[in-house]
Amino acid sequence: MNFALYRDLLAVRPIRNLLLVGMVARIPHSAAGVLLTLHIVLTLGQGYAAAGAAAAVMTIGIAVGAPWRGRRVDTVGLRRALIPSVVSETVIWSIVPHVSYELLLPLVFVGGLLTLPIFSVVRQSLGILASGEQRRTAFAMDSISTELVFMIGPAVGAVVATAGFSVLGLTVVGAATSLSGLFLMWINPPTRSAASDAESEAAFEAGQQEGAEAAIVAAAPANLQEAAAELAPLAAAEHRRQARLGLRHKVAHSFTWFTAAVAAVFAVAAGAGMVLSGSDVGIVAALQSGGHQSEIGIVFLFWCGASVLGGLVYGAMHRPVSPILLLLGMSALTIPMAFAQDTWTLALLSLLPGLLCAPVLSAASERVAELVEEGRRGEAMGWYGSALTGGVAFGAPLAGLFIDGVGPGAGFVSVGAAGVVLCLVCLVLQRRRRSRLAVA
Repeated sequence: MNFALYRDLLAVRPIRNLLLVGMVARIPHSAAGVLLTLHIVLTLGQGYAAAGAAAAVMTIGIAVGAPWRGRRVDTVGLRRALIPSVVSETVIWSIVPHVSYELLLPLVFVGGLLTLPIFSVVRQSLGILASGEQRRTAFAMDSISTELVFMIGPAVGAVVATAGFSVLGLTVVGAATSLSGLFLMWINPPTRSAASDAESEAAFEAGQQEGAEAAIVAAAPANLQEAAAELAPLAAAEHRRQARLGLRHKVAHSFTWFTAAVAAVFAVAAGAGMVLSGSDVGIVAALQSGGHQSEIGIVFLFWCGASVLGGLVYGAMHRPVSPILLLLGMSALTIPMAFAQDTWTLALLSLLPGLLCAPVLSAASERVAELVEEGRRGEAMGWYGSALTGGVAFGAPLAGLFIDGVGPGAGFVSVGAAGVVLCLVCLVLQRRRRSRLAVA
């Protein structure tokens, strides 16, 4: 391990600025979930089921919008891609606190759809600014900062909402996120390397050359134009043949970057989201059933603190670790949390899975950056975020189902066991794929 990598990384000004902006930009939205839930319950007088439905609608919006937002960064550049988010964040979150629950649902969906793509942008840019061991350290630092954000944001959101200022809090969330987006546009971190930009320019010049050649043909003698006219029906037939390939060909071409290895990383992201959100629900249920809900912060402090420590260690390592193996370890170590007897045993048992939380997300992000070319990396990071979000949306109800049917401890067992099964399936498929490639 080489902890000096962190010093060297933070000495690079663009990376330091990007990590700082990424951390600050995540704080408002990390508080938004708690603020929205408590606003619906306390201000609108709805139940927690209604609040959960609103959170699910917003999550679906985020999951649907993330790949599209990432693709926009790839195609039109960072600044133009962020304009809709900068505008919508302020407008939508200024309206949401003042409408009824029925109108709130479509608004939070659109808000999720157009949310500032800070996660994918930061990871995409870190993949350009850092390479080799420095890239691993950079992704670890980003995961650590995310853990710190989720130590701060939800707690602040809960304090603001319970004090009766949920309307003001949601408005500030939108304004602060838009301000973060403007600052991100100002520093304009690179989303493509200089080599990739050179390739794009070469492609443009090739297109210009083709246009020039077409102009030469147009100005050619009559006999050459007649020959070209004879070939025109063949060209038209070819054009019709290409058109008949239809949407399937276009979709397949658009997802050439989506290989089996990338699919495995997305599965890891979904599994990590499932285990984390299920553990979150399990912790709340375990303490609430014992009448210790006021001590939830203690467990989360141990859990997130262990993740920060694990991220620091992983970022200083010389060799990467497979994200599948890291998720396997985190999932298996989540199961013993079911045997906790009180707050302190639950907090201590949360240390082991917590240590692997940031490393899982760091390793998965690093792997996406390695597998996907720069021209499609923004879209890939968007799908990665959608996979993580989808896992989060699945893990909470899965744990809740077992908690209601069996007991609080069953929540940890259900998501932990599901994560283990997912990893074992991925490892088996990975081994079979390698065997086939070796034979070929």
